[in-house]
Amino acid sequence: MKFAAPTPLDYFATLVAEDAGLNLLEAAISLAQDDHPQLDVQAVLSHVDGLARRLRERIARDAAPAQRLRLLTQFFHRELGFAGNLNNYYAADNSYVHRVLETRRGLPITLAVLLLELAEQAGLRAAGVAFPGHFLVKCKIGLGEAVIDPFTGESLSPSRLDERLAQYRQGSGLPDDLELPLEFFLRAATKRQILARMLRNLKEVHRAAEDWPRLLAVQQRLVILLPDDPAERRDRGLVLASLGAFAAAAEDLSFYLAARADAPDAPDLRARLALLLDQARPPLQ
Repeated sequence: MKFAAPTPLDYFATLVAEDAGLNLLEAAISLAQDDHPQLDVQAVLSHVDGLARRLRERIARDAAPAQRLRLLTQFFHRELGFAGNLNNYYAADNSYVHRVLETRRGLPITLAVLLLELAEQAGLRAAGVAFPGHFLVKCKIGLGEAVIDPFTGESLSPSRLDERLAQYRQGSGLPDDLELPLEFFLRAATKRQILARMLRNLKEVHRAAEDWPRLLAVQQRLVILLPDDPAERRDRGLVLASLGAFAAAAEDLSFYLAARADAPDAPDLRARLALLLDQARPPLQ
């Protein structure tokens, strides 16, 4: 008896099925399998483990957290040369962990995923921070926390973070009347939230390029990762419609409208759904 090998989507579904035991690094690496189906995820994990061993060898057992963090940032940013990809920021490769390991360039969140793994293996208590416009990493240091920009390795003071938040407000970000404290924006992101942000980065890359097959692959993962988010079903439906899969698109839009009947886009989507149902109807014989 022969058993079919799991598809990349099946593999991803298994990885993110439960929050308990979700391996962030493994799941993040697997996001590249739609574009790189032959990618050996376990080999990439071994590569990162090798980097972590090199880092641990230079950390004394009794080293304080501040010293561990200093050695980590020196190793990651100075010795290994990881940094943000300023020259080609919107390339899909910046979201693929294995390519970031090869090129030493990536997006803040992809660099952060690697930094978080190395921090954990170096004995640090670290977490990702979904700061507006720029993903960050924070580490517990004594009674306080150090906030690190994974793009540069810079440690950000509260005043510097306030400046960044003000710049984001002045752009296309937060409304002026939303005066939330800085601490609100420094809350730890869950692993599922981190993966969702990575996928949404890829989503925007493929949507801008109008690359519907690749966008659908990303959207399939978002629906699996966030099964209770009707907006992701809506977005998958719209992509399916663009690809001519009218019946499947109608199913997704129906799901969204049942969950969000009063949404601002509901009237337009009802009209779109009616057209899809008509297009999905088999021709008369």
